[in-house]
Amino acid sequence: MERKKRSTAAKAEILEKEIAPIGKVRFVSSATARFVRISIRPGQGVKVTMPKRATLAQAEAFVQEKTAWIQKHLSNLEKNQPKPFLFTPEDPFKTRYHQLHLQAHPLLQLKSKLKDGQLQVHYPAHLSWDHPEVQTYVKSAVEQTLRLEAKRYLPERVAFWANQFNFSYQKVVIKNAQTRWGSCSSTNNINLNLHLMRLPQHLCDYVILHELAHTVEKNHGPHFWALLDKISGDAKGLDKELKNYRLQQF
Repeated sequence: MERKKRSTAAKAEILEKEIAPIGKVRFVSSATARFVRISIRPGQGVKVTMPKRATLAQAEAFVQEKTAWIQKHLSNLEKNQPKPFLFTPEDPFKTRYHQLHLQAHPLLQLKSKLKDGQLQVHYPAHLSWDHPEVQTYVKSAVEQTLRLEAKRYLPERVAFWANQFNFSYQKVVIKNAQTRWGSCSSTNNINLNLHLMRLPQHLCDYVILHELAHTVEKNHGPHFWALLDKISGDAKGLDKELKNYRLQQF
């Protein structure tokens, strides 16, 4: 019974309210906060952190006082947001081994298949190619294709480079991670993102070498970069080039 009370109390620390003309605002009570603070971040909206001693009315009054500032930052945030990615018939999307081909057909359901180096997606003629239902289906089909390619290609490529430079690792795991191209666990499992199949081969190899280097050097200290530079040829340059590619393109 005591556990339930603590859980309910913890949930009560966060409150969402509609504040005109701003919209939804999240109020979060913090034991460590010394004053009311407003933060605005992509995907999180407006968050107001308030010390325990502050009342909700005081926090709301502070928000109203800062309305112009909040609206300005929300507007800038919206302008800087990347436009939603669309799979289009005119600009075919490519993985390492397949090119997306979108085509309307008379049937009522969405279909896809891999054939002759193409990922063929057929969508109902009564829908447009940019319809949300079509785009969601295409995204899923593309990710399935990337995963299939990654499982066939990446483990062999890791084995190749490990053999070249005498690295030891446990296993290769393919993931659809949101924030990393790859990682190496404490037990030397190599985790690789299926979206590596969208990269040029030399950058795909760089990520693999990066993670293999972590089987020897677990941090990003000078010894790690010296090792990676030795086996990749230009670690800093390749790392900089990799930053030109978005991990989550769609």
